[in-house]
Parts: sequence; structure tokens; C-alpha cells
Amino acid sequence: MIKKAVRAIRSRMLQPSLSAVADVYSSVQRCLVLEGKNAAQLIRTLNTINHLSDAEFRVYSQWGEDGILEWLIQRIPISSDCFIEFGVENYREANTRFLLINRNWKGLIMDASSEFMRTVRQDEVYWRYDLRAVSAFVDRENINSLIAKNGIAGNIGVLSIDVDGNDYWIWEAIEVVNPDIVVCEYNGVFGDLHPITIPYAADFYRTRAHSSNLYFGASIGALSLLADRKGYELVGTNRAGINAFFVRRDLLPAISSCIASKSPFPSCVRESLDENGRLTFASGLERLELIADMPVVRLDTQKTVKLRELVPLYSRGWLEMMHVRTA
Repeated sequence: MIKKAVRAIRSRMLQPSLSAVADVYSSVQRCLVLEGKNAAQLIRTLNTINHLSDAEFRVYSQWGEDGILEWLIQRIPISSDCFIEFGVENYREANTRFLLINRNWKGLIMDASSEFMRTVRQDEVYWRYDLRAVSAFVDRENINSLIAKNGIAGNIGVLSIDVDGNDYWIWEAIEVVNPDIVVCEYNGVFGDLHPITIPYAADFYRTRAHSSNLYFGASIGALSLLADRKGYELVGTNRAGINAFFVRRDLLPAISSCIASKSPFPSCVRESLDENGRLTFASGLERLELIADMPVVRLDTQKTVKLRELVPLYSRGWLEMMHVRTA
């Protein structure tokens, strides 16, 4: 009995209480934000840069978007300290969380998972800041009503789109807000030579559409074409070749001469899956071959074709950055 009691006491001593874990988590968050503030001060000195990726740093973003947004906001006359971001999962890793905490912005976030949104509402960030978390499967039919129902209209500072699917079609449909900056994920596997996107399907789900997880979204050319129609211009991408940044044309004079190259980067991310959902680490042109028979819409002709019918998809520069040998 005594031995059992001792073991029980030791077990309780070794298992941290929930409050202790919460304290550690809060301390880590404070350190992250402090480092982010320091990084934000450092990039104030970057009056001219070769590429947007020169300003990258990560606090809560996945690939360095925190730094890029901070650099842009420091220089553009932002019209509103309000943001919208959808496709955020539990919001622990997102493009707007640092804006919320560091600049005390307010915003609306949305995700299809009600469990993720419930997690956000239980996070202290939810009561500390003016944040609204809504569970919704966003599509082009409901996006405007979802935004309007949550009290947002007109000018906003940042719109961030990452739904792993209908990104192009949803951005095309948005009319109720007028963002200063748009961040949108693009599919680097679709290349840089053609304006293409997946055909619209309201219930599109990336992994169900193709087991490789590589068939989704739109090419950088498709998003650039749409941006031009909406009055925006591409100002660059992150170095990982995941997210593109667009600035409304009337705000461009503030930064147009500050960025030497606005060319997009290709993606070298090896996120392909097998039929059992395990990573296969396909790289380079192997990724394209996995989805070559999938349909895409050519936005310049409005025709639906198979990806392989558009080969080559990549410019020589992209191939070189993807470490693919060129003749």
C-alpha cells in the first residue's frame, strides 16, 4: 500500500497541472510576440528590398507572412485596421494573428471545422481582442453574406484566403469588402505559364479530389489575372512559393519603387500523399505527373483541359529554382 501511495504521489508530481501548462503556454506566447516586435522594428530599416521575401519573419504565420504583412503595412496608407481570414483551422498558425496581437487589429476568421472555431473561442486571444470566429464552409455563393452578417463591409486592411480549393472562385465572388492587401495561396504545381484553376465545385475537398493532395487552387497566373480585373497588382510572394501578395492599385505608389523584383517563387514543398495518407515526398516534376490527368479551367480561353495538355507549365526560371535540369 505504501509503495502504491508513493508511486501515486510521484506520478502527480511528474504530471504538470493544467494551470501550469497554461502558464508555460502564455509565457511562450509573450516571448514570441516580443521577438516579433523586435523583428518588426528591424524591417522598418528596409526601405528598399530585392523581393518581398526579404522581409519575412514568423511569429504565427506558417512561412514568413507575418514579416511581409508588417513591411507592407508600415509603408502603405492602410484604410482600416480590420482583417478577414478564412481557412485558419485553430488559428494557432495564421496570417493575421500577429496583426491582432501586435497592432490590436480586429477581424473575422472562418473555418469549416466547428471544433477548430470552438477551440479559438476558448483561447484567451478571443476575449483579449476584437475577434469573431465563425464556423462555415466558405464557397462563392455564401461568402458575401457571411462577411456582411458579421458586420464587415467596405474598406478593410487585409483579406487572407486559404481554402485549399476554390480560392480563385471565392476571391472572384467577393464584393462586399474592399481590401487594401490580399493574401492568397496559389498552387505552385500548376506552374507560372498559364492562368489555370480547378473547376468550381461548391463542395470541393482537396484530399477527396485527388489522394495526392496536390490538386487544388489556382496558378499564380490565374490569381494575377483576377487581381488585375479587380484593381490589384502582384507585389511578390513568400520564398516558399505558397502565398501571393496583392496590393490595390491606388496604394501602389507608396511601395512600387521599393521592391526590385515582384516575380513569384515556385514551390518546392514535398507534401504529396499516397492513398493511405502517408507522405511520399514527391518533388519537382514528379508532383505534376501525379495529377497530370486532372481537369483545370484555362481562364484565358474558358476551356477545361487536362493539365498534361498544357505542358510545359513552368518557365525556365522556375525550373531552375525547382532544381530541375533544363536542356
